[in-house]
Amino acid sequence: MYSLVTKISSWAIPAIIVFIPLYAIFKKVPVYESFVEGAKDGFDTSIRIIPHLVGMMVAISVFRASGAMDFLVGFAKPLFDYLGVPSEVLPLGLLRPITGSGSLAFTTELIKQYGPDSMIGRMASTIQGSTDTTLYVLTVYFGAVGVKKGLYALKVGLISDLVGFVAAIFICYLVFS
Repeated sequence: MYSLVTKISSWAIPAIIVFIPLYAIFKKVPVYESFVEGAKDGFDTSIRIIPHLVGMMVAISVFRASGAMDFLVGFAKPLFDYLGVPSEVLPLGLLRPITGSGSLAFTTELIKQYGPDSMIGRMASTIQGSTDTTLYVLTVYFGAVGVKKGLYALKVGLISDLVGFVAAIFICYLVFS
């Protein structure tokens, strides 16, 4: 199973990179001109999201500095220990919906401490790829385009993060045990 996943993953990105421009050419889309137009739009969008990004960064700092994350980890640790799941990955499950860079830094620390081929390193990497920065996306992108009612998106995003977290742990045990 591991060798199959390795072969698929080594060819997936190059195949996508080759497929997209070829498909665009087949559909007679001006590839370079479309890219330049998208880059211009991206610059305008980045200017609009800066205030929302700053607000989100302040909120993340307050969450971590207040001890709220440590409280949540301490609260859920007995359940993780009972289920046989390494509690070291629990903070990653809490951080990932909030901040991409914070969760990446935490994943890096787990990999440095336990190694990339350890179960914890593999779980951390899989969780990083199976979940999204839901609160960041809602704050920055919804704020940039003026979405006022994002409660349903918040619920769906957090549920999908939970499902991705649980699935990542299950798949790691399935593939790497």
